[in-house]
Amino acid sequence: MTSFDRSIKIAPSILSADFANFGQEIRAIEAQGADWVHVDVMDGHFVPNLTFGPPLVKAIRPHIQTVMDVHLMIAPVDPYIDAFAEAGADVISAHLEAGPHIHRTLQAIRGAGCKAGLAINPGSGIDGIDYLLDMVDLICVMTVNPGFGGQKFIHSQIDKVKTLRAKIGDRPIHIEIDGGITPETAPLMAAAGADVLVAGSAVFKGGSVENPAPYGANIRAIRAAAEAAR
Repeated sequence: MTSFDRSIKIAPSILSADFANFGQEIRAIEAQGADWVHVDVMDGHFVPNLTFGPPLVKAIRPHIQTVMDVHLMIAPVDPYIDAFAEAGADVISAHLEAGPHIHRTLQAIRGAGCKAGLAINPGSGIDGIDYLLDMVDLICVMTVNPGFGGQKFIHSQIDKVKTLRAKIGDRPIHIEIDGGITPETAPLMAAAGADVLVAGSAVFKGGSVENPAPYGANIRAIRAAAEAAR
């Protein structure tokens, strides 16, 4: 990954891409201005959906020129960290709620050579993260309940992000928002302190590999709205 900065980064979620065409979809969104590529891994246990595992992550890695941001919505997490690291993840995020020893999990992610992300569900507080702040490179605040794309943004998370931003202070930690990001909600989160915005349907709507221009228009609209709010 490049050096740390707080510029707005748009991370399209491939959960909204054409599953039969991941390689071309990834190349298309990057060509249209995506900063990161967000990969949602779900196990049908921690969240009520199944997506993909390390072999798929490894298969799409050669197509990603930017940052591969792998979000593990799985439990347990620890047995799979090395496999996702070896598959080429740059960032691996694990959920605060996914196991009893999140400190150990974050240590293991960094030990595997990846940036460590901590994901937090909408119903979880952040009082307990003070002792984790020096273990993380990114905190992913879920603004929908994890498991499915296309859900409505949960506005109560805005204050959570403001509090989180104050806790982080000068530490080089990204605040990522995952869920319901559109040109309407992006400025709310940018103003609260977020810098990485995950967007699925809001990026991929209206476009395709054959007609990728709408991807670029969608990315630019989200970015412009977020930057204007800072």
